[in-house]
Amino acid sequence: MTDKTVAKTILSQLGGPRFAMMTGAKNFMSDKKTLYFSIPRAKGVNRIAVTLTPEDLYDMEFSYFHGGKLTVKNTVRGVYNDQLESIFTTETGLYTRL
Repeated sequence: MTDKTVAKTILSQLGGPRFAMMTGAKNFMSDKKTLYFSIPRAKGVNRIAVTLTPEDLYDMEFSYFHGGKLTVKNTVRGVYNDQLESIFTTETGLYTRL
């Protein structure tokens, strides 16, 4: 898999374009195994990182970035692909679908 393939798969599992529209997610970036993006501030979180683990599960990191400082608010490890949307909603309060 290429760098972009993993990121595209993660975004697709979150809901793809519908996810971005519903949540206001933007500034998508990726490296080999992680998709990074920003959201409007919700529950003290405005940055998300979703990382594919060697076990084929995901780790989700919820952070707040302000004034050049990144503060990690919560990390959820061992997430199955069908849990990504519900954990995102729980941690941010933003719904991914109507």
